[in-house]
Amino acid sequence: MRLGSGAFAASCVAIEVIGFAIFIRGFFPAPVRSSARTEHGVETPAPEPVAGASSNWTKLPSPLFSKVVIMLIDALRDDFVFGSKGVKYMPYTTYLVEKGASHSFVAEAKPPTVTMPRIKVDNNVTRHLDKVLKRGDWDVLILHYLGLDHIGHISGPHSPLIGHKLSEMDSILMKIHTSLLSKERETLSPSLLVLCGDHGMSESGSHGASSTEEVSTPLILISSAFERKPGAIRHPKHVQQTDLAATLAIGLGLPIPKDSVGSLLFPVIEGKPMREQLRFLHLNTLQLSKLLQENVPSYEKDPGFEQFKVAERLHGNWVRLHLEENHSDVLLGLGTKVLRQYLGALKTLSLALSTQVAHYDIYSMAVGTVMVLEVLTLFLLSTPHVLCRKAELDVPLLSPVFSLLFYLIFLVLSAIHVLVCTSSESSCYLCSLPWLAVGGVMVLVSALLCVIVSALIRMVIDGTLLKKSAAYPSSGWSEVDVLLLLGTVGHVLSLGASSFVEEEHQTWYFLVNTLCLALSQETCRSCFVGDDCEPQHHFHVEQGCVDILACTLKDSTSYSTPKPDRTRKGVSLSEAQGSCKWWTVLASPWLVLICCRLLRSLNQTGVQGAHRPDLSHWLTSSDHKVQLSGLAALSLAVIFMLVQKGCSLVSKAALALGLLGVFCYRAATGIVLFPWQPDNKGISKGIIEARFVYVFVLGILFTGTKDLLKAQVIATDFKTKTIGLWEIHSGLVLLAALLLRPHNLPVLAFSLLIQTIMTKFIWKPLRHDAAEITVMHYWFGQAFFYFQGNSNNIATIDISAGFVGLDAYMEVPAAFLTVFGTYVGPVLWASHLVHFLSSEESKYMSTHGLLCAWPYCPRLGHFPSSLYLTEISEAGWFYYWRGRVFSMEALGPEPQR
Repeated sequence: MRLGSGAFAASCVAIEVIGFAIFIRGFFPAPVRSSARTEHGVETPAPEPVAGASSNWTKLPSPLFSKVVIMLIDALRDDFVFGSKGVKYMPYTTYLVEKGASHSFVAEAKPPTVTMPRIKVDNNVTRHLDKVLKRGDWDVLILHYLGLDHIGHISGPHSPLIGHKLSEMDSILMKIHTSLLSKERETLSPSLLVLCGDHGMSESGSHGASSTEEVSTPLILISSAFERKPGAIRHPKHVQQTDLAATLAIGLGLPIPKDSVGSLLFPVIEGKPMREQLRFLHLNTLQLSKLLQENVPSYEKDPGFEQFKVAERLHGNWVRLHLEENHSDVLLGLGTKVLRQYLGALKTLSLALSTQVAHYDIYSMAVGTVMVLEVLTLFLLSTPHVLCRKAELDVPLLSPVFSLLFYLIFLVLSAIHVLVCTSSESSCYLCSLPWLAVGGVMVLVSALLCVIVSALIRMVIDGTLLKKSAAYPSSGWSEVDVLLLLGTVGHVLSLGASSFVEEEHQTWYFLVNTLCLALSQETCRSCFVGDDCEPQHHFHVEQGCVDILACTLKDSTSYSTPKPDRTRKGVSLSEAQGSCKWWTVLASPWLVLICCRLLRSLNQTGVQGAHRPDLSHWLTSSDHKVQLSGLAALSLAVIFMLVQKGCSLVSKAALALGLLGVFCYRAATGIVLFPWQPDNKGISKGIIEARFVYVFVLGILFTGTKDLLKAQVIATDFKTKTIGLWEIHSGLVLLAALLLRPHNLPVLAFSLLIQTIMTKFIWKPLRHDAAEITVMHYWFGQAFFYFQGNSNNIATIDISAGFVGLDAYMEVPAAFLTVFGTYVGPVLWASHLVHFLSSEESKYMSTHGLLCAWPYCPRLGHFPSSLYLTEISEAGWFYYWRGRVFSMEALGPEPQR
């Protein structure tokens, strides 16, 4: 069966997605769910267990509380209430915890500790509170305060603003509690006030991970129904955050949610009569046991289920004795035993269900992995032919259907599936699917394996999978164009979410890495596959850029330039053999990818990962000053080698002395060492050394500006303009080397190295247009902003850059130096872009500005004095004169001399 390269690639991607989805389903199993759903009304609750008698308690127990107020403070960490901050800033809450009628817990949240609802401004919640508290037309009131979370994200958990916000929350809690107590005097029914947090806060002020600070939240239940013995000290117990759902359901007289995996917080009901306590615990344990039965195949062997059955049987005996009005010590002892049995069963069942959520489905993971590897193997077998857009692949899809191998593989896989599903003690996703769906997966896996075998046999016999076909019309957009467009638009859209803003560096790291992979594909296509879809081992002579002028002339004396075919990019044969070898072009995207990966390890940034150790912490420690000195010296040497090539002789000398001055400045401040310099000797502010570097920076910038102005006066002096722009770029590089800390000098060196690689081996050989090159510069500039260790948090700004070489505070220089030191990456990539585009323009004008050999043009009727050869293509020679392009036919034959 013949498939075009696009259809073949789309099929591979579709199957890869299916395999990946199956693998992910095994790696991240779906949470436990109850299949029981009531269509109308509320399900009838389970009756009270009895033994040899009948009970009249078949309804839900009466509510424990008339009203419930849930005060949820976003990012409320447990030590904000139970620690020193709580004692200082939340005195009323601390009093209730220590001496009031309350129960305190440390509730553990399950990662990822993130919240999705877009709750707004805190004053917007509080301004309605007095009015709502006076009304009696509500049963549950939920208040979500987000201000504490905002403060944490901005300035961390130790900000002075934290104390002010905690004091505000304490006053609001006192207002609510006072109002509830006054209502209770009228209604004579207790209320419940719940103070809790949805997640905690890390030391950097963020959340989302699983550190102790992020998962530990306070949970305080306050009610006059709770008994508190005078002088009793209760330490907060550790519970699960999921326990709150079952507790609130029991407290409000509602059925426990069927999907809840939490257990009832027993201190809430310990003041109730024994029969009510056992009834509450029975309802909770029964709900968890049903959830276990629906999600664990071997639930009968689970210790929690066995404990539940024992507790239920003992509970029945207790009810029988109680109905017989037996109030002996035997009844009390049996009740205590049933109570302990229920509590043990609740703990074990809840743990088993929570573990089930984190269970790996190895069978599904294996099937998904096999599918992905099969498609990857088939794709590799078709390389490099699949890279050509005009290729047509003869994929052997029909032969496997009629082969014995296909049916044997299908039968073996089916037998393995039956064996796994019948002997496995845990649930498997594929085992729960209908046989038709599972059969489709087995057929797909078997067919892919047969296709691979057929392809290998054909490669041995014919040597290739590729079959030529007629040329297909090519699209106007290449893969790199689509990536640049979608990546830029996607980044803009991602700024609508605060989490993406906080971790924006991850977006840019992903985009530049993906760009490197796309460029690698493009280099492979240019190196190995020509437009005729024939493999080759050198760069093909590409006519795409030349054929812009090779169109039929609509007017014999004028030419309308068509839109270029952006997909037909390549490198000329002379460029391939002269300026760079084919293997260097192939290796360049991967070298850039390696450089980006090394830079990611240098500085941790963002919100969630800023506190993690990185290479910069290791280098900046006092124990590794020698290593830092060596790395800084090596980076400065690399910077000089990469920058000096485009500079004049005077600028080269200034650059060398300036970079030496940079090292002297850092040595003077004691950050790096000369080989002969003792540690911590002769340390100063380095003002003289820094100003020494400033002199060379200004000199290089002045030289570059002078050349640039000269080129503007002499319009044809393009070389001087190019040199001037590069010297301005070099001056900015020297200034960046001075302002950056020594451990960030490798960032500057890698930036220049990547610019050199991309210029010589990517942009020029592959003939990317100005729009593509501009977007790539923008992407790399943004990525290097974060490689430097910056983030969208104002705390990461290095203010010390604004005082380099200054002995007093001067507002304008300090502001300029701070801004430049922060945005070194984007600025240097922007200046390199200006130079690159200018140099390409000057190169075009200097190589194509050839005087025409025709002294007379019949169509023009005179002798043009400024006729220039523009391009040579298979269609003929084309010339430029006064903004118009002419063909050789339009100029007429060369006159006889």
